[in-house]
Amino acid sequence: MEESEGPRGGVEAVIFDMDGVILDTETLSNRVWIQAAEELGLSDIRPAMFACIGMNKADTVLLLRRFYGDSFDAPGFLERTSELFREAAARDGIPLMPHALEAVRYVRGRHRLALASSTREAVVRRQLSAAGLLDCFETLTCGDMVEHSKPDPEIYLRACASLGVEPARCAAIEDSPNGVRSAAAAGLKVVMVPDKIQAEPEIKALLWHLCPSLDGIKSFL
Repeated sequence: MEESEGPRGGVEAVIFDMDGVILDTETLSNRVWIQAAEELGLSDIRPAMFACIGMNKADTVLLLRRFYGDSFDAPGFLERTSELFREAAARDGIPLMPHALEAVRYVRGRHRLALASSTREAVVRRQLSAAGLLDCFETLTCGDMVEHSKPDPEIYLRACASLGVEPARCAAIEDSPNGVRSAAAAGLKVVMVPDKIQAEPEIKALLWHLCPSLDGIKSFL
């Protein structure tokens, strides 16, 4: 991990991921993926499910076809998972991740704040609005705004450009290996707060900081 440049690491802006960082969507998403796979009689969906965390829809379709073959109806599968997700979210809501509200408000009071999520913009706006956090972010860069999402660096490069801040002066808050790879390739200082997948040595080598929870970011941002 890199050493800090001054008390706040020379950071001017902070770019948050949403799923698994701010909102606990991953728990619900995993549940509906398993349900949809069982309906289709698919073999264990977990390897594909974890491999695509952080990807947008287009890249997820490609990944699913690598797992299940070119003839697999990946768009249909994803539509079914979306349907199940909407039903469950409407029934139960989507909880915030631990310390998410405090972390967003804390960072907003000290840095410029943006979001880089592989989720579609309409969904991001709806979910952040329901959580009361939409107005906290200066810009949103979403999965349907880029050709390839995480682990490709495009989404973070666009997010930095939307703020007019150089990537080296931005910190990314991520939970997944794909997100970490994306932000690191774009040249940001990467903070990982693991959710479903823990940091392996390869990922740790890309990090500025590794935190067990969002509460830990207050010590360096």
